[in-house]
Amino acid sequence: MQGSLELEPLRTRVYIDGYNFYYGCLKGTAYKWLDPLSLFEKHVLPSVLVKDNDGLVKQSALLASPSIKFFTAKIIETVARAQDSVSSQARYHTALRKLYDERIDLVEGYYAVNRMKVKVIDARHPNRAPRKCEEIQAWKVEEKQSDVNLSLHAYHDAITGAIDHAVFVTNDTDIAPALQMIRKHTTVRVGVVIPTSNHERIPNTELADTAHWVRTHITHAELAACQLPRVIPGRKATVKPESWYARPDLLQQVLELVIPIRGNRGKAFKWMEQPNVHLDGHSPIELVETEKGAQQVLSYIHRWMAHQAKLQDRM
Repeated sequence: MQGSLELEPLRTRVYIDGYNFYYGCLKGTAYKWLDPLSLFEKHVLPSVLVKDNDGLVKQSALLASPSIKFFTAKIIETVARAQDSVSSQARYHTALRKLYDERIDLVEGYYAVNRMKVKVIDARHPNRAPRKCEEIQAWKVEEKQSDVNLSLHAYHDAITGAIDHAVFVTNDTDIAPALQMIRKHTTVRVGVVIPTSNHERIPNTELADTAHWVRTHITHAELAACQLPRVIPGRKATVKPESWYARPDLLQQVLELVIPIRGNRGKAFKWMEQPNVHLDGHSPIELVETEKGAQQVLSYIHRWMAHQAKLQDRM
């Protein structure tokens, strides 16, 4: 019957433009330690309807190996905006490989940094033609190969019959030709997820017009619900960077008090991650995301320390 779910699900693979995804959804948030497999398997894919040429609704099932192809490039230290940007990104990539070695394939391009001449817009005459504007030298930082790699991988998978359903996570028009080729030469269903959490990025027309379906955003609640464990075990544990929390400054204030009490950083975090009856059932790690919450945690710790000091005085 039309509209009923088919028994055989569509073999689905997700293609993530890491640069586009980071700047659209994650930059400036507390959600950088993201579990992309959980996000797409549990939230994004179940939320969309995919129909075949006859209008029948089809189920989607992520392929086992890989489920996601994640296209990225290693940050160059000389242009990184934070001191720990390089190490934090490397730590994140290590975490994904440890947890999802078979299911997430990290495909790396590279960053290029070059001097180049650019035309400066004249503030007094903003509409002046570029040829009449002053020329200066500037640094140009570009991510190389990611768009090409994404397009080639997706088209190869489609043309060889490896997939039935391709999900593109980007709003970059550079991949539009790949989508158009897939639509023209294969029966693969094409979906586009716009990497934004606040609707500020309008779906690009070229992508939206080519896709069978478009998801216009990913919610903050979905990102928050799909975070990796703080510690990924292994021969050497991989730990979430502290700078990736919502308020690293507030987190540090609390840790400075808790570590001497609990004995070490690991035990301090274990205490912070547990619901606390003295904090209305909230966990300290949750509260330190705001000034008000952090003050609640700090006040409780200071009260506890004062009580302990009194007990010591009585002994």
